[in-house]
Amino acid sequence: MNDMLTMLAINFAALLAVILILWGVAVRIRDVSFIDAFWAFGMGLLAWSSAFQAGFAAPHGKLLLGLTTLWGLRLAIHLGLRWARQGEDPRYARIMARTMEAKRWSWARTALLTVFLTQAPLLFITCLPAQLGIWASAAVPLPGVGVVGWIGVAAALTGIAFESIGDWQLDRFRADPANQGRVLDSGLWRYTRHPNYFGDALTWWGIWLVAVDTGHWAAVASVVGPVFLTFTLTRWSGKALLEKGLHKTRPDYAAYVQRTSGFIPWPPKAL
Repeated sequence: MNDMLTMLAINFAALLAVILILWGVAVRIRDVSFIDAFWAFGMGLLAWSSAFQAGFAAPHGKLLLGLTTLWGLRLAIHLGLRWARQGEDPRYARIMARTMEAKRWSWARTALLTVFLTQAPLLFITCLPAQLGIWASAAVPLPGVGVVGWIGVAAALTGIAFESIGDWQLDRFRADPANQGRVLDSGLWRYTRHPNYFGDALTWWGIWLVAVDTGHWAAVASVVGPVFLTFTLTRWSGKALLEKGLHKTRPDYAAYVQRTSGFIPWPPKAL
């Protein structure tokens, strides 16, 4: 088994190589927005790379690999199919256009520096609970999974289910032409404006709990992953950026914001 730093270095080098290949694809098709699908798939790749280096025998490692793979494949397929149907994401198009105008960079350079080389370290950090948890499970062999670990499994599976149902409800809503310009406020979307983001965060907090159950300090320190993801989804590029556009395109969105929780599911307010 490789030591921890060697494993992380190999994982990051492999991730960077794949990112550069994808950048080449993006330059060829002039579209960067498929990177969202790779965000989820890439975490699965990091988990498998960690398992190949640390081994597949430990119970915590098996759970972490399974949960990360399940979450990553489900979300990658969902986002990949959405990109195939809808084409370039307008958010990325705006980011690319603004940066090219401000920096006077070429399209290729803008895609590399603004999107692809930015995504690699962020993806790597978010996936630390899976990477370090898998390594720790082999470094500190335990006979079985404890209470904290099973709570983590339950949280992660709940998060995956929550996100999957929310995405399915949104896809059905968008498929009806009568809903053009309207706000989805039924199903899970009645209780939170972002069930998909909440499901993401819950999944990774659950994965972290499974890692923590190994008792290794490195697994505990990987809390930076779910903390960073939650910050990203609620304050940076997730909820904040998406809602800025929805306020402009959905007339009823302001009222929806007033009555509906922004992240954690909660019964709507009576207005």
